[in-house]
Amino acid sequence: MSHQTVIVLDFGGQYNQLIARRVRECNVYCEVHPYNMPLEKIKEFAPIGIIFTGGPNSVYEETSPHVDEEVFRLGVPILGICYGCQLMAHTLGGSVTAATDASAREYGKTETYFDTACKLFRNLSEKSITWMSHGDYMERVPEGFSLVAHSDNCPNVAICDEKRDFYGVQFHPEVNHTENGTAMLRNFLYEICHAHGDWTMSDYLKTQIAALREKIGDGKVLLALSGGVDSSVAAALLAQAVGKQLTCVFVDHGLLRKNEGDEVEAAFRQWDINFVRVDAERRFLDKLKDISDPERKRKIIGEEFIRVFEEEAKKIGRVDFLVQGTIYPDVIESGLGNSAVIKSHHNVGGLPDYVDFREIIEPLRLLFKDETRQLGRELGLPEYLVMRQPFPGPGLAIRVIGDITKEKLDTLRDADAIFREECAKAGEDKKLNQYFAVLTNMRSVGVQGDGRTYDYTLALRAVTTTDFMTADWARIPYDVLDRISVRIVNEVPHINRIVYDITSKPPATIEWE
Repeated sequence: MSHQTVIVLDFGGQYNQLIARRVRECNVYCEVHPYNMPLEKIKEFAPIGIIFTGGPNSVYEETSPHVDEEVFRLGVPILGICYGCQLMAHTLGGSVTAATDASAREYGKTETYFDTACKLFRNLSEKSITWMSHGDYMERVPEGFSLVAHSDNCPNVAICDEKRDFYGVQFHPEVNHTENGTAMLRNFLYEICHAHGDWTMSDYLKTQIAALREKIGDGKVLLALSGGVDSSVAAALLAQAVGKQLTCVFVDHGLLRKNEGDEVEAAFRQWDINFVRVDAERRFLDKLKDISDPERKRKIIGEEFIRVFEEEAKKIGRVDFLVQGTIYPDVIESGLGNSAVIKSHHNVGGLPDYVDFREIIEPLRLLFKDETRQLGRELGLPEYLVMRQPFPGPGLAIRVIGDITKEKLDTLRDADAIFREECAKAGEDKKLNQYFAVLTNMRSVGVQGDGRTYDYTLALRAVTTTDFMTADWARIPYDVLDRISVRIVNEVPHINRIVYDITSKPPATIEWE
């Protein structure tokens, strides 16, 4: 089945992947591509709409990213957001300049007034809050454009040319801070692009199973199973597609949480699949000895995973395909087009140059986390697996800051288990989307048993999020944090100080490394 598609052209802004997520929430398929995507490639998608994202640059600077002007002659509706709005104005004959007056620069929540006769704002409030983040402004809008929104400080908050279906907004409709932001995107999709809303997980399941059967044929498949949501859904998908042609290999790399290896094995031994558990703790720790840089950790772990799978494949016999549970945020954060690499995910940016399989299959590569969970439900997976909290492939290697030893890992495992246990006792675990402990490489003076100590600081991290592309730090009650702190410093050796991370994403990532 061919889906209607919206193309998001990425100009390097911090919320760009959230735009795609919001579009898919409206049941319209969407892909993110670099701003310099060739025009012919855009045409191949036959998009029903194009969205220009925000970005950190100023459109009037020569080195700033620009789009092929032929995009405006494709006859396709275009929505420009923040930098994308200014780019549209600049390219089509308007004028964009730096705001010399501080009042013309707008950041944060801003009361905004809308012309609801414009299709983009149809049936919405005439006044609401938007999220602004711009230091430039449109001094003159292009010929044929109308002003359709303003704030107290800026007369040119939104523009449109409804004859050509070109729309631009200075604010960010994709973030939750913008009231009615998703409704504006929905108006763009359905009122302007005439979307049918044909993107659903039930359809995706049918098309993926058919595509996997066609690709794999009678070949053998090895799946890298971690026990997390992504690899579990991938396992269920492949099991339904090719059955006994699939072997799931669970690599216990010694970087799992307390008792996690046994829990994963117990869960998957109940499935009607070929399941292999590999004890690889020593080889991974040997490879990671004295390695402190997080990118090196990820790449070492990524390569060693592949080498273990290659060895297991030889034991099985001829194996044609390796399957991974890579999802869209992994791909995005590992670098998309000209976008910055936030961190190399071990199953994307951490892969070695040579892999001894005919092909790597990533059936979830275009799905966000909540879409992956929904696909799991479509496959009939139990809720405890579908809603399992994310755990990074490199495991505790990126939750031990600095060099890694088994002793540090055991310390972190015990502390993390207490954190999780106390959160569950208090009922906080149901409110948190991800929470964990981090063993920092900072040591400080403490007093325990009337004696001086010089031991590690442990950081606690908990966030709430809907899509894992943005996240807010969780407000765990002080009395719960107090119990956690008291238990850890009394029960876990080598920790004498606890701190709580109150940084949202962005500017931080959810994991520390």
